[in-house]
Amino acid sequence: MNEMQSLDGIMESWLSPTKFIDCDEASIKEFARQYSDPEKSDTENAVSLYYAVRDQIRYDPYKFQMNEGNYIASNTLSDGAGFCVPKAILLAAVARAAGIPARLGFSDVRNHLSSKKLRELMDTDLFIWHGYASLYLNGKWIKATPAFNIEMCERFGVLPLEFDGKEDAIMHPFNSSNERHMEYINERGEFDDFPHAQFVSDIEKIYPKLCAMVVTEAARDLEFETQEIVKGN
Repeated sequence: MNEMQSLDGIMESWLSPTKFIDCDEASIKEFARQYSDPEKSDTENAVSLYYAVRDQIRYDPYKFQMNEGNYIASNTLSDGAGFCVPKAILLAAVARAAGIPARLGFSDVRNHLSSKKLRELMDTDLFIWHGYASLYLNGKWIKATPAFNIEMCERFGVLPLEFDGKEDAIMHPFNSSNERHMEYINERGEFDDFPHAQFVSDIEKIYPKLCAMVVTEAARDLEFETQEIVKGN
């Protein structure tokens, strides 16, 4: 096998369906068709898909569950909501469906504005396995973080992440009030599919109280809690 054939094989793995990045599902392909255009460049389509996932899939911290189904891209699309990891998986899936090589990246970040309640549950302001999509555009990998939808950002004073397909879109170090917000601590690398077993193992070790908490639909106050989680109290 020559070098070109080897590269083609690797690239194919970044375009193929996986257990979690189910880009062959009809709903994923339809979403990609709706927000991309074969007549446009990969960069233009990547930008369009990024904003569609960012703003049409609501950020919901209560989607933080351990079951595998919660992280399958087509399920997130159907639910219309998710936290950073499911939304990153969805962006990778619709990108692959549009013919854009994509994989998943993960970092550990420190949220300097996390709420008192959340810090008590987590015993830390360190958020491990923060997820983003990595898209191959113009010969290089570009990070795209579609976590916070525009309505939530505007409501709670969080700077929305913009994406131009040329530079990384990662969490802002400061919020709109110039308060320190997200600090990247550790890069966990990039993956062809979601490493669910390792994610669950690490989460259960680091956040035992959070994992033990059961949130019922009746007990939710999503708007208030999202405000706490994003801005701090």
